[in-house]
This record gives sequence, C-alpha cells and structure tokens, in this order.
Amino acid sequence: MELHERIDRRRSARDGRGIVVDYEYLSPVVHRTEPIGRGPVLEQLLDAFEPAFDGDLPAPVAVTGPPGSGTSAIVVALFDAMNDRLGETGRSIGTTTRAARAEPITWFVYVDARRVRSEFAFYRAVLSALSTEAIPESGVGTAALRDRLQDRLARHDRRAIVAIDHHDEPETLSYRRARELLDPVSESLSTVAVGRDTPDEWGETTVAVSAYRGHELVDVLTDRVSTALSPGTIDHESVRRLSEWADGNAHDALAALYGAADRATESDADRIQPRHLERAMGDVPENSVHVDRALSLSRTRQQVLSTLVSIEPADRPIRDIADEIATQSSLTAGTVKRFLYELADRGVIERVPLPINGTGRRPSAIELRFPTIVFQSLTPASDEESDFDLDG
Repeated sequence: MELHERIDRRRSARDGRGIVVDYEYLSPVVHRTEPIGRGPVLEQLLDAFEPAFDGDLPAPVAVTGPPGSGTSAIVVALFDAMNDRLGETGRSIGTTTRAARAEPITWFVYVDARRVRSEFAFYRAVLSALSTEAIPESGVGTAALRDRLQDRLARHDRRAIVAIDHHDEPETLSYRRARELLDPVSESLSTVAVGRDTPDEWGETTVAVSAYRGHELVDVLTDRVSTALSPGTIDHESVRRLSEWADGNAHDALAALYGAADRATESDADRIQPRHLERAMGDVPENSVHVDRALSLSRTRQQVLSTLVSIEPADRPIRDIADEIATQSSLTAGTVKRFLYELADRGVIERVPLPINGTGRRPSAIELRFPTIVFQSLTPASDEESDFDLDG
C-alpha cells in the first residue's frame, strides 16, 4: 500500500467507522494484488511462462502447496498482471498498415473449480475471460459455447493459458476432465493445475509453494491490519501470537483475525482484546477447510449451513438436526438430511460417531470444518429469510 493511501485510511478511521475500516480487505477470501513474501515463487512461474513472451505456448505446469500457502492468490495475481501485458487489453490497437504485424494475444484464464459444476459452466468461465461480449447464462447448449470457444481461438495469433484451481478437492472439476473439455482447442492453449497435489501421473513441471514462515505470516497479517483496521486496534505482540498459532497457514490466521475484529465490533470494544482473539482462534477448527469451500456452495446449501451454525449441532444425531433445520425452512427433514450427507462428502462438515444406545445403527453427530464467524458474516444466507426454498 502506498504511503498516501496509509495516510488517507488513518484519516478515514477517525470518522467514527469503528475498528474495521475495510471489511473486504480483512476477508480471508480476498487476495492481495501482489502476494507478500512470494517473490521466488513468482519468478519460478515466470520462468515456466517464458515462452509466452515470444508468442509461444508454455508446457503445462502444476502449482502445489499446503492449505493456506497462497497458491490461489499467487496464480490470480500473476494471471492478472500477465493479462495486463500480454492479453488483449495490454495491446495497442493496430492501424491498417500495421495490422499484419500485430503481436500475438495470450490470455491467462483462471477457473475456480469450486464454482464450476457443469460442462456449460466451465466453457462459460473460460469464454468470459477471452471475450468482452456477454456470455449467455442460459438459452444455449453446451455445444454452442464449445463452438464459440473454438472460434475465439481459431486464429493462429490467439492463445490461452488456463489455470484450473482446486481441481483436487471433493466434488470439484478434476484437472483430467478439464483437459478433456479443452481438447477441441488443445493446440491453442496450455494448462496450469493448482491445488495441494499434482494431478495423477503428472510428468510436467511443478512449482511447489511452501507454508509461510513465521516472519512472512507476520508481514501478511500486518499488511491486512494496517489496511483494514483502525490504528491501535491490535498490538504487534497479538499479531505475532496469531502467526505462531496459525503455523504457516495464512487462511487460518486471516480467518481468526477477521473473527476477532468481528467479536470486538459486536461487543462495542475500541480494540481487539485477548478474549476476542481467543474466541476467534477457537472458532477455526484444527485442520480446517477454507471458508470459501462453504461460500461456493449453492444458496440453499449455504442457508442450511447457516442454520446449522446457529443451532450448535455438537453431540446431536443428524436426524434430530435435520428435523430442527426443517422446522425453520420449507425443506423436508429428508431433504435436509440428504444435504448434510452431501456436505460431509464434500468435507465441509464431518460426521462423528455417537455412542450406541441399545441396538440398531450407530448414530452420527456433526462437526463443522470451517470458520463459522467468517462464514456467517460473508454468506448472504445469514441475512435471508429462514423459510428458504429448494434451489437444486
């Protein structure tokens, strides 16, 4: 952040806005335009993409890293910067006499597999990055979008590099399936696999991202604090403690920071106190899943989760939980129960066996695997009517 921006934020913080100046930048699902402490990784990726500077396609590459290491943030930031230089908007408009010598256009396309649930949605996501024209959300078939993609990349001077993020999470689009869908334009594009692990039988370049070291995570948190919170809201020792607790996982650290600021705001405190930090850290489960896993679900499933958080499901059988959620909605208990099993399969919640009482099948309880304070604050479902409808 530039110095004049720091000064402006401190001035705005005195306008009675409370301890949080910018909730968006405080959010763990928002990425910085240039990731902190990731210079060497960015250089490795630039090496891998070197052919693109000469108008050629690079070989496929995998970007891997443990949870909270910032693989998504790195790829999103780099792709945005590369599009500024090599994409259509980064090229000057050629005149009639210079058109034949126009430089090739290379688009860098980021696809979040969490939010792509069909072939149609995948093609639409790719096309949206390649064209300034509106891409239909309905009313046309998948084949029509595939044909449009082929037309867009038909010229010899148009290429694309497509990143498939979160390809190795449960119930998301796999890297192999994405490659199959892109096969009709395979000569015009290359791919990047982004996730915890490489795709099966991977024989291409891998750029490994390590967990944040202690001082690096302190820098990440300090940047968010200086930008998103009022001056003096949290002391440096608390930031260091939060970094040590998170053990290199930026998602957990940022989720806890957001949660602490939310708890402090709710209690009308003028700064984040140790009790707010303790409450927020306790809200982030051990080996938690990214809160965006929950936020990328359909509206109805987010509403089910929001109600689930509010009723505190610990040590209660799934059947009883489903019944209670159903009483607060237009869904049947059977539908809610099916949703809960689906969410467990996706890893957003976890089924935990309960003690057996008598004979019969052993009942299960539910444990939440994501930070609930952040989820409840960011999901639109928490502000919607409790009598929600099924949306598929």
